[in-house]
Amino acid sequence: MGLLAGKVALITGAARGIGKAIALKFAAEGADVAFTDLVINEAAEETVAEIAAFGHKVKGYASNAASFDETQAVVEQVLADFGRVDILVNNAGITKDGLAMRMTEAQWDAVIAVNLKSAFNFIHAVLPAMARQRGGNIINMASIAGQMGNPGQINYASSKAGLIAMAKSVAKEMGTRGIRANAIAPGFIISEMTNALPEAVREEYLKNIPLRRGGTPEDIANAALFLASDLSSYVTGQVIAVNGGLYC
Repeated sequence: MGLLAGKVALITGAARGIGKAIALKFAAEGADVAFTDLVINEAAEETVAEIAAFGHKVKGYASNAASFDETQAVVEQVLADFGRVDILVNNAGITKDGLAMRMTEAQWDAVIAVNLKSAFNFIHAVLPAMARQRGGNIINMASIAGQMGNPGQINYASSKAGLIAMAKSVAKEMGTRGIRANAIAPGFIISEMTNALPEAVREEYLKNIPLRRGGTPEDIANAALFLASDLSSYVTGQVIAVNGGLYC
């Protein structure tokens, strides 16, 4: 049957990378999957096909997660198409790095809007339905940067720290309605973004990781599955660090 049989999951920014890995993991465990991305292009259609191969309902939606109105509209459409939302994964995110003294207002605003405001937008939109259901599960994709800071990423680190606080606040507000909220804080994950780093930078990261390897999107998807399933039914307001021991 699978750990998520009969559940509907909504995952933002899931056409590729970690979001896609989570979507595939959830579908493999029995969930129907709705996902969003800025555009539904060929890559997103490939993701739809891969998820559909598990035999569950899937649909991708074009949405600017940073827009409050677009988010409300897309969640209403998901509810119309799927009937309910049991799991929300706030995964959409971008980086626009720069030292604090040189960072532009536009760099700051863009990252805060996509990484932090978008999570509020989706939480605000799904909570009424989850409250009526008397149950729901929210997972915010934070980062090790939100726990320990990172030079050149004051905007990104701040947005990810905000996602942690957001999950803790929702957990306290909505626990009596059977709604849980947690965060995942990935460390150095092998991805398009990290592969673009200079070799020397990647090697320096790996030297500081006790497990001596970078994580994979599958590692993050496994943590998301735990939080999304009843295996974690007494876990809320928590941060699950998946970082190989880089930050303890």
